[in-house]
Amino acid sequence: MVTAAILGCAGYTGQETLDRVLAHPELEPVALGSDSLAGEPAAALDPRLDGDLPAFTTNAAAAAAGADVLFLCLDGDEAAAFEPPPGTVVVDLSGAHRLVDADLALAWYGAAPGAWSYGLPELYAPVGSLIANPGCYATAALLALGPLAGEIDNVVVDAKSGVSGAGKTLRQSSHAGFVLENLSPYAVGAHRHAPEIAQQLGAPVCFVPHLLPVRRGLLATCYVQTSADVRELLEDAYAASPVVRVLPEGMTPELARVQSTDGAEVGVFTDGATGTAIVICALDNLGKGAAGQAVQNANVALGLDETAGLRLHGVLA
Repeated sequence: MVTAAILGCAGYTGQETLDRVLAHPELEPVALGSDSLAGEPAAALDPRLDGDLPAFTTNAAAAAAGADVLFLCLDGDEAAAFEPPPGTVVVDLSGAHRLVDADLALAWYGAAPGAWSYGLPELYAPVGSLIANPGCYATAALLALGPLAGEIDNVVVDAKSGVSGAGKTLRQSSHAGFVLENLSPYAVGAHRHAPEIAQQLGAPVCFVPHLLPVRRGLLATCYVQTSADVRELLEDAYAASPVVRVLPEGMTPELARVQSTDGAEVGVFTDGATGTAIVICALDNLGKGAAGQAVQNANVALGLDETAGLRLHGVLA
């Protein structure tokens, strides 16, 4: 068995990563890091976690446990300061190592620790042992537009995500009284996933995220000008993918079909009045947008079945 440690295991992405590691036929969790739960049994996080799991330890102790793969489910500052153990596969779910340009990394994340291999396996397979997991919005936008890179102009991405995308930290904007029966844009023209999307596409991007009154799920509607055959490029890119599904003509992606899964749906349309190509991607922000992709990246780096431990099959009610 390949051993795994999860740092920041008590957060949303940490819990979701643990869930996939537990379902993985070749990964064994040997260290659960959480500074807030250190010393507590695994059941302190969720009573459904049985006694066979190790107790929580500090994040530093989890990092030093000698695991073959580490999942960093930490905030950007902590991830930027993290020193990877030699010879260990490390997947960083924060944004600390995504941006290649040091000035941009400093401006958006307050640190420039150096870019790791950007891991969106369908388009940018991770190389080496240090992997930067893409952001949830960036994953959706890049799955929609990545195969069109070099063929598009005037990129506009309008995206909407469930409240879990904000993490577990309490803040007014994620209170039920604010979120329920509401739809609100945020970080307009100033969201840190915009330079990440632009970096991978090689083109400037107008990006506006919105907060949906649902727990999980993300949908990005992307508008571009292009003379390329959009559907052909997307179908060619994902023809062999077990994760990304290009829907038949006329069918729209839906949150309900991707929630709690690690798959993604892509729909292709054209606005007849303006000739604008419209590509829509739906995924689960905690699944393909975070934990599912992190495990997928680890699988690639470790030479395992790419989909091991992922939730990809079946119909959810």
